[in-house]
Amino acid sequence: MAYIDYYKILGVDKNATQDDIKKAYRKLARKHHPDLNPDDKDAEKKFKELNEANEVLSNPENRVKYDKYGENWRHGEEYEKAQQQQRQYQQQHQNYSSRGGFSGADFGEGEDFSDFFQNMFGGEGGSFGKSSRGRASGKFKGQDIQAELSLNLRDAAKTHPQTFDINGKKVRITIPAGVYDGQQIKLKGHGNPGVNGGPSGDLYITFNIPVDPDFERIGDDLKTKVKIDLYTAVLGGEVKVNTLDGSVSLKVKPETQTGLTVRLKGKGFPVYKKEGESGDLFVTYEVKLPTNLTEKQKELFEQLKNS
Repeated sequence: MAYIDYYKILGVDKNATQDDIKKAYRKLARKHHPDLNPDDKDAEKKFKELNEANEVLSNPENRVKYDKYGENWRHGEEYEKAQQQQRQYQQQHQNYSSRGGFSGADFGEGEDFSDFFQNMFGGEGGSFGKSSRGRASGKFKGQDIQAELSLNLRDAAKTHPQTFDINGKKVRITIPAGVYDGQQIKLKGHGNPGVNGGPSGDLYITFNIPVDPDFERIGDDLKTKVKIDLYTAVLGGEVKVNTLDGSVSLKVKPETQTGLTVRLKGKGFPVYKKEGESGDLFVTYEVKLPTNLTEKQKELFEQLKNS
């Protein structure tokens, strides 16, 4: 059975940290995502390989099994149990075995992991784990699938449907408002088919929300900056402020200093799965100094300076 090197697929070595693996996956997944490479079969294949590699290596427990059993990591425990059963069987039937009566299932010394898995799950001649009719008796859950979904901040702020194409099937989900960058959800039974009639694996979707040019998200709160001219800062007035659901007019007090921050309650980001609740929007003023002053305007500023 060919060995699939998940470390090589992600471009990391075996000493890579979980953070290294996460960063490598995200970088390559964006590059080879089918949405960015339409009709590119190579990119589609590479994207599937990346998801498979990340599904294994991003989980510390699965990674340990993979390091020991390779791509057969899911059935590593079966191998351990089978080896133990085989040793017990041989001890109980030493006399019978010495007369040549035992055959077909000896993998204790000469057979490696890949031979065992080939015989047990995919080979033609293996007898261990099969019923008297020659069919494999073990049922195993199918492999889970990892996928990444990119959303802009405004899409993440509203509940909306999304359709995926997974294993040739259309999967429709409703994304709740308030999801955050790096959040992962599980769709049970939407992974790869099981082995020998076992249940299908699960689909894990991780949300990727890039930095927004207008708002900085901190939990359920948002931060933004708005520029006001010198005259409004000195005399007071109104300024338009953009929020996620439109613009609002904000009163500016006289003698407002640059860097002053005010809070708009309830104008921040929706709280995940808490309908009607939102964080706050914090608005920081930036005073924009006038340019290209006329001589008359300069004289007025001089008068103010000397008054």
